[in-house]
Amino acid sequence: MRLSDNERSAIRVAVAKRFGAQARVLLFGSRVDESRRGRDIDLFVEVPHTLSDSLTEAVQLEIDVMRAPGERNVDVLLTDPGLEERPIRRIAHKTAIAL
Repeated sequence: MRLSDNERSAIRVAVAKRFGAQARVLLFGSRVDESRRGRDIDLFVEVPHTLSDSLTEAVQLEIDVMRAPGERNVDVLLTDPGLEERPIRRIAHKTAIAL
């Protein structure tokens, strides 16, 4: 995993503040593999409650994480009990590791 302890902590704090302590945050994409290159951080966040506007919430979380100390580009993929299952979510979940 190509994330520092500080980055992992900042991400977990941002997710918990926005979605609560029960939200689960996983890392997927190039940052999972030490041998791959890739600058952005791809996050898969499982929210335990239904969101009224998941797109806005994903963007807000990206902003929260980017504002935390340290420069980082973040892409967020959210899922909640009310969202339809999509292939990208299955792929992300299958390859992701918990933070």
